[in-house]
Amino acid sequence: MATSRAVAGFLLALLPLIATPGASLALLVRQITEHGRRRALPVVLGTVSGLAVHAGLALAGLAGLTAHHPGALTAVRIAGGAYLIGLAAWTWRSAGRPPARRPRHDSPALVQALLANVLNPKAASIYLTVVPQFLDPARPLPAQVLTLAAAHAALLAAWLLGWTVLLARTAPRPRPWTTRATAAVLLALGLHALA
Repeated sequence: MATSRAVAGFLLALLPLIATPGASLALLVRQITEHGRRRALPVVLGTVSGLAVHAGLALAGLAGLTAHHPGALTAVRIAGGAYLIGLAAWTWRSAGRPPARRPRHDSPALVQALLANVLNPKAASIYLTVVPQFLDPARPLPAQVLTLAAAHAALLAAWLLGWTVLLARTAPRPRPWTTRATAAVLLALGLHALA
């Protein structure tokens, strides 16, 4: 298990990364403005589940794979960018449609958040570059990575739930411009991932 000092240092290092708006926050805004705060939980759970995937991949040796095959991280980056661009296009098309006429893809907020996180090169790079800085080689590696991942998940969940409370109180009722603004953010993130 990681020491409390390592966990605190790790969380401090993560804070600026978590506070930077990204796909999870864009999805959260979309879900809350279109469906209300009850749809925030699937976004939070999907995002946190994505962190569990990254931690599992780190334990399985993703760091070694990317060291020997640098193209692996590029492939994840391209897939993530393409996914966000596709999600942006779908979100843009759904703007202005009444909920009953929206495509059925609208329901899996958890899956959208999970894929957005798993295909996010920023999240992957945390487990490839930041996590190793807080590991003690004298302690069992799996327990340390899982402890850091749990702390990461708790901090990110708290951040998204804080936004949920704020958005539930202040978010405008669903309007085409809020959905299109979310689509524009997702598009910008996708294009940035591909750049």
